[in-house]
Amino acid sequence: MPVEVVFETHSWSVDNERGVATGWLPGELSARGRDLAREMGARRCDDGIAAVLCSDLRRARQTVEIAFEGADVPVLFDARLRECDYGDLNGAPAAVVHADRAAHLHTPFPGGESWAAALDRVDTALDDITVRWAGQRVLVVGHVATRWALDRRVLGVSLETSSASDFDWREGWEYALV
Repeated sequence: MPVEVVFETHSWSVDNERGVATGWLPGELSARGRDLAREMGARRCDDGIAAVLCSDLRRARQTVEIAFEGADVPVLFDARLRECDYGDLNGAPAAVVHADRAAHLHTPFPGGESWAAALDRVDTALDDITVRWAGQRVLVVGHVATRWALDRRVLGVSLETSSASDFDWREGWEYALV
């Protein structure tokens, strides 16, 4: 049976405000991000969610801890749902990190991983979600790499297409994951 996956990105961070590509650094939610996390909780707490699966990076953890504070829904943290590891460029200006995404689709960032490796890592978490949560509705909170992996797996969107498109934030994406 398919799993209904609702994907949401972590809330707005201090690094987002500063134009920094946080990558595998923990990050911290901004005041705006904490407000957005509360809004996510209002949207999702009564949305039929059986569990929340979340990146273990601090900005994602903070998002779900705020959103689901006091809620009776299991929250599981998983390092496989992390953003792409920009290696030596973790914490660099986003304009520098993303200036030539195509250069790192299959070639790792210095000291890090490629986008393809990041999506493959996320895909192993998606494999587990399809088994453990079959027939249920779950919320996955992650990063750009998480969304691209879902788009690739469920919609057949290539990494090249995803990387060439702007990441337009919205209040969740929904997928039927098999």
